[in-house]
Amino acid sequence: MARSPASKGDRSRQAAREAVVKAGAIKRPPAPAAGRGRAQDPFSGELRRRQVLPLLVLHLIDQGPSYGNQLMERIAGMTEGVLSVNPNTMYPLLRRLEQDGLIEGQWEHPERRTRRFYSLTGDGRAEYARLVEDVRPFLDSVARSIDEIVREVYG
Repeated sequence: MARSPASKGDRSRQAAREAVVKAGAIKRPPAPAAGRGRAQDPFSGELRRRQVLPLLVLHLIDQGPSYGNQLMERIAGMTEGVLSVNPNTMYPLLRRLEQDGLIEGQWEHPERRTRRFYSLTGDGRAEYARLVEDVRPFLDSVARSIDEIVREVYG
């Protein structure tokens, strides 16, 4: 038998994960008709719209130079897969951040164009500080909502 998580936060996170797994059995709405529309997870979609992804990318790069695949893996691990990022999302974001002067990239081996390591610029540190302040209320709201769901469903 698996050992139960130690802290209240761990128990809440586990309960939320179990609720999501159980909710997967609920009938999903039909997929959009042919065209460019596609079903999107409203939770992770909102995380993306609220600048959470740029915040996480700048946060991780602030800890030390990082490359795209490494950032995707660290974000997936940090969010336990709730916010998974694919290359079609990560690399355009990194290019935009670099064009905006918030990060700068250096090829690991310029002659071979292997990994591109990104570092924060001065403007990037200022933007990171701004996002830390701006995104916090949204993240607090998400945490309160998840806690309320767990309390309601699991007591």
